[in-house]
Amino acid sequence: MGLLLLEALGALLVLVLIVWWTMFSGRRGGERSGPDEDPPAPPPA
Repeated sequence: MGLLLLEALGALLVLVLIVWWTMFSGRRGGERSGPDEDPPAPPPA
C-alpha cells in the first residue's frame, strides 16, 4: 500500500513539474505583442 502511495505521489510531482515548466518557461519578458495585438484607440469624444 505504501509503495502505491509513493508511486502516486511521484506521478503527481511529475505532473506538477510539467505544468510548471510549460507555464513559466520561455521569454523573460513574456510574449512579444505584435501590431495586431495592440488595444484599440478610444473613440473621440
